[in-house]
Amino acid sequence: MSVRPYRDIHRRVSRQIMVGDVPIGGDAPITVQTMTNTLTHDVSGTLDQIRRAEEAGVDIVRVSCPDKESTAALKTIVREANVPIVADIHFHYKRALEAADAGAACLRINPGNIGSSDRVRDVVRAAKDNGCAIRIGVNAGSLEKDLLEKYGEPCPDAMVESALDHIRILEDNDFFNTKISCKASDVFLAVAAYQGLAEACDYPLHLGITEAGGLRDGTVKSSVGLGMLLWSGIGDTIRVSLSAQPEEEVKVGFSILKSLGLRHRGVRIVSCPSCARQGFQVIKTVEILEQRLAHIATPLSLSIIGCVVNGPGEARETDIGLTGGGNGKHMVYLSGVTDHHVADDKMVDHIVGLVEQKAAEIEAAKAAQDAKKDSPTEAAE
Repeated sequence: MSVRPYRDIHRRVSRQIMVGDVPIGGDAPITVQTMTNTLTHDVSGTLDQIRRAEEAGVDIVRVSCPDKESTAALKTIVREANVPIVADIHFHYKRALEAADAGAACLRINPGNIGSSDRVRDVVRAAKDNGCAIRIGVNAGSLEKDLLEKYGEPCPDAMVESALDHIRILEDNDFFNTKISCKASDVFLAVAAYQGLAEACDYPLHLGITEAGGLRDGTVKSSVGLGMLLWSGIGDTIRVSLSAQPEEEVKVGFSILKSLGLRHRGVRIVSCPSCARQGFQVIKTVEILEQRLAHIATPLSLSIIGCVVNGPGEARETDIGLTGGGNGKHMVYLSGVTDHHVADDKMVDHIVGLVEQKAAEIEAAKAAQDAKKDSPTEAAE
């Protein structure tokens, strides 16, 4: 039994598929995706966005392929990217064939929207021949006309039925390397649709609140919707849809997963909102530290608390802690234990150095452990 059962999240059991070399579903970590917003045939601009997303830790990137110029550029993009590329296809089945041949790891399509059964078979054959996964992407804003007539409006049952109809088409063509999304801009609609879909099938689910808005409001909206689903164990991969640069979507996605203990990447900062008791400028300090520690990918925790009311308690739970003190001298905690003081003018540089040192120690220990596992002696034992 868990030491803290109130923190346990029991993930929905789903089948596992592969998107390139990235496993989705099953017991694989929940992945973070984003999408470029450049013209895909602008190869250098698209790759520049992908690079920034990779630096932020993205696992998978989607690019739109609305025309032949885009799929022609896809081959270079796939070759140069360090993560699997998903080709976003709408209606034009030939773009799906071209994208599969260009090396896309996954095709985002709705098989019911790309024409005749012969065309669907052609797309499925191309996906199989090229080792592509397929993501069925149901969206409340583009439901099929017959479902809107049947239900009167976009609703959870209509969205689930749409997803199952598309799944059936692929299954009838003996294709099962599939993941599904069921997105809406309405949080309640999206959550209810995903809950229904999670009960109706065992395919891995790609979560998202679509058209969530700008950086601040979109982050809040996505955190509420995705948070409810992830906390209940639903979701195998996520995309935070923001009117912002792709790397911002990635950062928010990881922050959501970190807050639930589902994925750990980079420095988790615990900080107070500050008040008149603060011994240093907490808000400014945290802003600077977030910028200067953005390059750290190693999971570790840092508490920045302005006074001794909550500082010691929070420091006990983090790898490194800083608590505001009097006369411009502040207490530094290492592994939860008081260690030394630091002066105002050296505080930020000192904390950055401690975090970088701790990250290096963690990575060295991990490398040594991995080397031990891979050694012939260890393998023999």
